Amino acid sequence: MTAATSTQDLARIFRALGDPSRLAIFELVRSCCREDQGRSAADLKNSVSEIAREFDLSLSTVSHHLKELRTAGLILCERRGQHIFCSVNPEVLGVVEQFVRSTED
Repeated sequence: MTAATSTQDLARIFRALGDPSRLAIFELVRSCCREDQGRSAADLKNSVSEIAREFDLSLSTVSHHLKELRTAGLILCERRGQHIFCSVNPEVLGVVEQFVRSTED
C-alpha cells in the first residue's frame, strides 16, 4: 500500500479488524512481533498452528481469519518447510496511523 491509500483499502483494513476473532488473532501476531524483534520468523511462536492453539477455534477457522487479515494487507505470511509464519505488515500499520492522525487536525 502506498501513502495514497484509497478509501476502499482503508475500509478493507477496518472490516478485517471488525471481527472480534480476527482482532484477537491480529493482536497476538502483533505482540509476537513486538516481543521478538530481531529474530527470524522460524524462531517466532507465530506459526498458524501455534496461533490456532491460543484460541478456541478450529485450525481451518483460524486459517480463514488469517487469510482475511492477509488480504487486507495487515499481515504477511511466509512458508518455511511445512509451517507458515505470520508477521505484521508495518507498512499498513503506518497507513492506518497516518489516517487516524490526519483526522486529528
